[in-house]
Amino acid sequence: MIHIESLGKKFGSFWALRGLDLHVEQGEVFGFLGPNGAGKTTTMRMLVGLIRPTEGRLSVAGIDVVSEPIRVRQIIGYIPDRPYLYEKLTAREFMLFTAGIYGLSPKRQEQRTHELLELFGLEDWSNELVESFSHGMKQRLIMAASIIHQPQLLVVDEPMVGLDPRGAVLVKELFKRLVRDGAGTVFLSTHTLEVAEELCDRVAILNKGKIVAMGDVESIRKQVGVKGDEKLESLFLRLTGGPDVVESLEKARL
Repeated sequence: MIHIESLGKKFGSFWALRGLDLHVEQGEVFGFLGPNGAGKTTTMRMLVGLIRPTEGRLSVAGIDVVSEPIRVRQIIGYIPDRPYLYEKLTAREFMLFTAGIYGLSPKRQEQRTHELLELFGLEDWSNELVESFSHGMKQRLIMAASIIHQPQLLVVDEPMVGLDPRGAVLVKELFKRLVRDGAGTVFLSTHTLEVAEELCDRVAILNKGKIVAMGDVESIRKQVGVKGDEKLESLFLRLTGGPDVVESLEKARL
């Protein structure tokens, strides 16, 4: 589903990412993990066509992201880490607007809008302006809008930020259903490593713009060289410099 070859992005003289190779199969929930500044969001923004790569290639379902951006966007849903919404629209208007961009028929627009606002617990606020919504409600609305066209690939950057426990459970079940029903692939970035361990078939751990480990949790344990059932969080810290943080805290007697 996703093919990335020798991908790099340069901002001024700084390479945020370089030499990235990654392949994600159709029907996977794939975790893209790393500390702040590792290059995760940069990669995702290139994948959905918001910024252009400096070097390398990336494609979705065999479609080149750079040369055919419109075709790619028709089959991708994107949930950013911060909701970008037209706040002077109502929730219903925003959903219909999004559905129209994706070319759904008027009847289908109404059907999907009703279904998804109800699913995400926003039906009672459908005629309220988005500017009056809490952060969690805005996050649920952008999630609903991102799947209104039933995308083949859902790209998700920090999905749990601002969600209450019910919303978090709903989102996790949604990701599982998208894959289980054979409708799509989920490419997921999160700092909540318990969520990644629970949901993801495989993960890639990124550090300083490069992948330092990739596979299921068991294969990452082998790559790190540990035995037993060590959790993904501990493995992540080993691979990204976490032990130094712990040592620093101990020295500071915190």
